[in-house]
Amino acid sequence: MEWTGARYADQPTVEVATWIAAPPGRVWELVSDVTRMPEMSAELLSARWADGVTGPAFGARFVGRSRHAQLGEWETTSTVVACDPGREFAWAVGDPALPSALWRFGLRPDGDGTDLSQWMRMGPGRSGLSFAIDAMPDKEQKIVFVRLREFERSMSATLAQVKRRAEA
Repeated sequence: MEWTGARYADQPTVEVATWIAAPPGRVWELVSDVTRMPEMSAELLSARWADGVTGPAFGARFVGRSRHAQLGEWETTSTVVACDPGREFAWAVGDPALPSALWRFGLRPDGDGTDLSQWMRMGPGRSGLSFAIDAMPDKEQKIVFVRLREFERSMSATLAQVKRRAEA
């Protein structure tokens, strides 16, 4: 990722990808099970389906609890906005019409395996990062850049965990 000088209002994105020696169905089982995601994420502490839902489905909601050294601990409710088994799993954090973030796993068959990508977009809704920007508006571009780099590192680590588990 290069320095872009992005502001939060620009809805900056980050994406990472890897190839996994496992079929899309196996990879899908891992990336669409939000209850197992905390095992593969340094920031996500817990996740549970809400409203009596027990698995991924379009419109399903889940509650996640996260922690960050500078931002503290918080809980969000997300809504599944794309659920195409073996191909795509995406969710909006907060209000689906004005999410604080949009996250997506994309899966594509490739030879004897799967190309897996993880993508996220900040905003357009307010997030915990908005409070840091409010407190230091002159440092907004640096705050956004640093957070995108954190997401990039975390997402790369998550994909490495998915790869390890899918290939086991």
